[in-house]
Formats: sequence, structure tokens, C-alpha cells
Amino acid sequence: MAFTLISCIIFMALVGWVSYIKSKNSVNDSDGYFLAGRGLTGGFIAGSLLLTNLSAEQLIGLNGQAYRANLSNMAWEVTAALAIVICALILLPRYLGGAFTTLPEFLSTRFDEGVRRYTVVLFMLGYVLVTIPSVLYSGALAILRLFDVPELLGISLEQSVWLVIWVVGIIGALYAIFGGLKAVAVSDTLNGIGLLLIGLVVPILGFIALGNGNALEGMKTVTLEHSDKLNAIGSSTDSVPFGTIFTGMILMNLFYWGTNQYVIQRTLGAKNLAEGQKGVIFSGFYKLAVPFLMMIPGVIAFHLYGGNIDPVDLAYPTIVSNLLPTFLSGLFLAVLLGAVFSSFNSLLNSAATMFTLDIYKAGFNKNATDRQLITISKYFGSVLALISFFIAPMLMNAPDGIWDLIRRFTGFFNIPIIAIVLVGIISKRIPALGAKIAIIFHVITYYMLVWGLNQLFGITIGMNFIHISAILFVIEVGIMIVVGRIRPLKTPYQFKPSPKVDMVPWKHAIPVTVILLSLVVAMYIVFSPIGVAYADGIVSQWFWPAMITLTVVTVGLYIKALTSWNKKYAVVLERSHTQHVDHANNNEKVI
Repeated sequence: MAFTLISCIIFMALVGWVSYIKSKNSVNDSDGYFLAGRGLTGGFIAGSLLLTNLSAEQLIGLNGQAYRANLSNMAWEVTAALAIVICALILLPRYLGGAFTTLPEFLSTRFDEGVRRYTVVLFMLGYVLVTIPSVLYSGALAILRLFDVPELLGISLEQSVWLVIWVVGIIGALYAIFGGLKAVAVSDTLNGIGLLLIGLVVPILGFIALGNGNALEGMKTVTLEHSDKLNAIGSSTDSVPFGTIFTGMILMNLFYWGTNQYVIQRTLGAKNLAEGQKGVIFSGFYKLAVPFLMMIPGVIAFHLYGGNIDPVDLAYPTIVSNLLPTFLSGLFLAVLLGAVFSSFNSLLNSAATMFTLDIYKAGFNKNATDRQLITISKYFGSVLALISFFIAPMLMNAPDGIWDLIRRFTGFFNIPIIAIVLVGIISKRIPALGAKIAIIFHVITYYMLVWGLNQLFGITIGMNFIHISAILFVIEVGIMIVVGRIRPLKTPYQFKPSPKVDMVPWKHAIPVTVILLSLVVAMYIVFSPIGVAYADGIVSQWFWPAMITLTVVTVGLYIKALTSWNKKYAVVLERSHTQHVDHANNNEKVI
């Protein structure tokens, strides 16, 4: 115990020291505090996105779902690559081109201040009631299992959950409240490296234990016995049926990677467009590792312990506490805490950013100084953290694991936000009224279809909530189009670029995108009934022909993309150079 705690403190102190060195003197103004001085490079953006997204919520929740059912929930992670590409190539140039600090700020320029406030309220409710508490609770659960806190301190499980949530939450809040975005981004990157290392070690140790000392035998056991656990093609009875990948899941992932403030805030702090695109696209490759790092251990736990783990969210903590050697336990604890801190920090930082800039400055004090904005942000972040400490322990009552619960609750705000963002970008005459009606309609209708009809009238809707989200998206876009026909804007909206960073795109964006999306398809071939989920062997006879075909298609598309993109990139580069020369000449004339 002493060795674990000491090694954990040493690693965390090292991360804290490096974060301090890298971020000191970066919070002197609002851009420095909220957007890291608009100086983040691709590596820091990718690292921060990785750990912001991959937290204890994934470690605990995804492994619990793999232990309970199969790998169908990997869709939330792997298919996010498509949304990541859309964000990098379409949305990010618009965000950086307008020098926006928050998504609601972008919506205020497209619609009005009312829509801005509506979206801030949606974000705040989602963050306070679901996202922040789930991060704290899942981290507390892992720590409890790893150290058996109830036995150690002689208190009940419920008391232990409360205690760990408060301790972890208070420490994590200090990073976000006092360090600003750059401190969060640096610490995320360092912890992300540790997370990848531990994530690789745990399944390897699991295979060794399953194979009685032989990792290859363990892999063989997983693929030949209960091979259905490796199937990512979800059936209608799974929490993620395969068909939902092509309906609501695309929209939910697009919200998360393209419009969710606590994710895109890292990209808004990019040094330039090229670094922003590089960081976002690289994070897509990290997502492909999630099934191996955060779901296979759950499958191994099923083979090792059968169906005896209850609740299912204890599957990953159980395999770690039983198999991880003592000399790595401190690093694991530090990485686990780092993962919790990362998502918790990011959420607090983004929520405080939106409240300060979109509520306080936009509505109450338009002439607020940078010092006032930073002070307000720190106060609001402290209050928000305190509220989340009380809500997080209530997640102990989730019957089917926290993963499904979180995904269902985020449906309240993800679909209306992505709907109004896409309509706002594509259309020029749809007014703010349409967006406001769509938001109110969604919140009421989503609740009734997912919970309300059953609770109030005993009527059960036999449709997955992801399909429901897709249907509501179509209806809400239709509502905005109808309102736009009835009461169109008198003056069409025109986007006016005012970038604060260089807007030349990343030279390799399109070719690398081809590789990323091809790997997504490859993942579904591997974890399918023709791949390692094949019932009568390791893989079926169709596996290698499918992989060879995919490889040939990928090479052809890559060559075509490389040739086409290089020509377009040369034109963009020349245009950018001309604009820089004209800008310099204008400055010379002014002087």
C-alpha cells in the first residue's frame, strides 16, 4: 500500500511540475486562460483530446459492457472517426476562421443571443447532472476496488464512494480552476502516455493468466470459447444494434467531436489550422485502440471469473486488482486519477468558459476585464464542482451500468445542438425562432419517448433510443426549415472571417483521412462473425479476402486523394501567401 501511494504521488507530482512549467505565464489574459493563448500544437491537442475522451468512464463502463454482452458498444468509439474527420475538414476551419472561444458564441453570430443562452443551459444541465458526476463516480469505483477502501477504513461501501469522490474531485478541480486550459492540455498529454502503457499491459497480463502463463493460449481461448463475446455487430437485443451506427450514432458522435464545448475547446486553442486538423485527426487513430485497451479486458474477465461479478462495472477493477503487479500499481493509480482529473478538469474548464463568456460577459458585463473574467470563471468552476460532488454518488443506483445511463441522458442535449449547428452552417435564411422551437420540442419529446410514456401511462416504445434520436433530428431540422419558410431572415446570414491564427490547412489531411476511415472498416471486419467472432474457428474463410479487398481499395483511394489534394493544397498555399503580402502592404500604407 505504501509503495503504491508513494509511486503514485511521485508520478502525479512529476506531471504537475511539468504542467506548471509549461503553462506558467499563460493565464495572464482571457485567451491564455480559456484557449491556452491560441498556441496548442497538434501533439498536445491530440493528447488532450485522448485523455479528455478516454476517462475512467470508458475504462469502467466499456469493460463492464463487454463483460456483460459483447463488443457492440465499441461503435461509440470506433465510428467516431467519421465525426472527427467532419470536424477537422469542415467545422474547424469555420470555428478558427471566426476566432470563436465557445460554440454558443458561434451560434449567437448565426442566430441571436437567445439561442446562445438556450444552448448554454442545455450544456450546463448535461454537464452537471450526467457527465461530470459519471466521471467522478466511475473513477471512485475503480479506486474502491483497487484498494478495498471500505475494509481499509472500516466504513460502508456508500460512505467510501462519497469519500473518494470528494477527495478526487477537490484535487482535480485545482487543475482546472487555477491552471487554465494549457495546464489541462499538458497534464492530459502526459497522463495519456501513461494510460496507453497501462492499457496495453492489462490485456497482456489477462491473456497470460487465461493461458496459464502463455499469452498466445489465452488469445486462442478467447477466440474459440464464447467467441460471440468478440462480436461488434450488435443485434436488436444489444444496447447498440448495428443499424444504429448509420442513424443516430453518426449524429451523436458528430455532436461530441464537432460541437461539444469541452472537446472542441482544445481545437479552438490551436496554434493554426494545420495543427488543429493534425491534432483532431490523430485522435481518431487513438480511438481505434479503444476496443483493445478498454473492452478486451472485460471479455477476459468473463473468461476468468464467469458471470459472478456484480455489478458489471466492477469487471475492470477486478481484473486489475488481481493481475497487475505491485510495482505497477502506483502508476496505474496515478494514470487512473489522471484520466478522472482530465475529463473532470476539461468539463469544469469548459463549463466555466461558457458561463463566463456566454452568460456573464454577454449578458451582464460586456466591458469586463480579463482579470474579472478569470475570477468569475474560478468562482463558477468551484460552485459547479461542489454540486457535482453531491450528485455523483447517486449513480450507484444505475441498474445496467453507468455506460447505458450516460448515453441515454446525453440524448437530451446532443441532438438539438448538432441540428441547429448544421442548419446554421448550411442555411442562410432560417431565423433564431426555428432553433428555439426545435430545442424545446426535443427536450420534451425525447423525455416522453425514452422514459415518460412508460412511467406515466405504461406505454413502452420498442425502439432503441439511438434510432429515436435520429428520428427527432430529422423532425427538428424539418421544424427549422418550415419556420424559415414562414418567417425567413430579411437579410441572409453571411459568415465574416476574422481569424487570429494562420488558416492554411494541413498538407496531409485528406490522404491520412482515407487511411483512418479504412481502418474503421477493418475493425468491423476483424470483430465480426467472419473475423475473430467466427463460431467454428479463429476466423472464417471470408476474412482474408475481405481484408485484401479493403487494402486494395484503400491504396487506390489514397493515391487518388494524394494527387488531388496536392493540387488543391498548392492553390490554397498560393492564395494564403497573396493574402499575407496584401495584408503586409496595407499595414505599410497605414504606418
